[in-house]
Amino acid sequence: MADASISAPTRRSLFGRFNLEVRGHMPMGQQMLVVSAGILLGLLLSALLLMAYGVKPSGLLNEFVVAIFGSQRNIASVLAYAAPLTIVGLSAALAFKARFWNIGIEGQVIFGAIGATLVANYDIGPPSLRLVLMALAAIGAGMLWIALPLFLKIRLHVNEIISTLLMNYIAFNLLLHLLYGPWKDPQSAFPNSKLFEDVERLMAIGWQNLNLSPPIAVVLVLLAGWLLGVSRYGFLLNFVYANARMARALGVKIVGLTLLFALASGALSGFGGFIISTGIESRLTQSFFVGYGFSGILIAFLARNNPFAVAFFALLISVLMVAGQSLQVFYQVPFAMVQLIQAIIVICVAASEFFIHYRLRLLE
Repeated sequence: MADASISAPTRRSLFGRFNLEVRGHMPMGQQMLVVSAGILLGLLLSALLLMAYGVKPSGLLNEFVVAIFGSQRNIASVLAYAAPLTIVGLSAALAFKARFWNIGIEGQVIFGAIGATLVANYDIGPPSLRLVLMALAAIGAGMLWIALPLFLKIRLHVNEIISTLLMNYIAFNLLLHLLYGPWKDPQSAFPNSKLFEDVERLMAIGWQNLNLSPPIAVVLVLLAGWLLGVSRYGFLLNFVYANARMARALGVKIVGLTLLFALASGALSGFGGFIISTGIESRLTQSFFVGYGFSGILIAFLARNNPFAVAFFALLISVLMVAGQSLQVFYQVPFAMVQLIQAIIVICVAASEFFIHYRLRLLE
């Protein structure tokens, strides 16, 4: 009785005449409407911020709508950025679905690109198979880089958030060692690897210099959708994600599922490094990975580990990246403000989760 007498006034003081209630389940269509409202709110707040900075409404309309969706070149740029974002987002989604909190995606992307560049630099294999060997090396390197945190998690119960995060720093310093040392470009002496040969770059599809990375990303989204939504492994993983203790009691091999999906996550991250280095940079650089690793984690969070939602949010963030570059060039908007705009939209979308799981009811 004492607890009840205290809780009711507390709710009134916090929410006034409203009571906070937990929703049972919101249909998918309504969830999409709530998330869309969050996106629109974030865009509105961002537009107000930019107008306060001095950008005219007509300029906003031009940069976010006309310039991007009215130009084939900008559409191609959006798709080019969205492909690796989708792949690293899928990597995070697979790991998180297995309750393995892989914060080391950035390091796995770096190590995957290192593996691909190793094959290119030393001309491993025939030229006709060089690109395939680079992709396989990147996948293997990504799996290798997640293997140690995975072992520490399973055998010694070491927190994977810490171990995978620390692996990022090791990978980055290894990258700097290679680029300032044995892999420095022999022609320019800059801390980049030499340019990849034509057979070591992703094939162009003949439209606005776009390469095969977007179609590859679409295929991976479909495979991940099948794996999580249709396959037996996906069914068991959803069970584990919902109630790990009950799944263990019923004999589900949680360790095996964790191994499978965590290694798949590392493989996708390494493959993302291959896509960035061969499809965008055409070489290994010391900053090729910036903005991809933690963006992938953010995309998986916003998508709630749904592969098709991952593709949508990757496109959204890619549009923001392209529009942000245009705002910097034509309106001298500082990069910090571009990052702030992206953060505002992400926070609004994340906040929409509150209204999916809870509702405010007017007290009588």
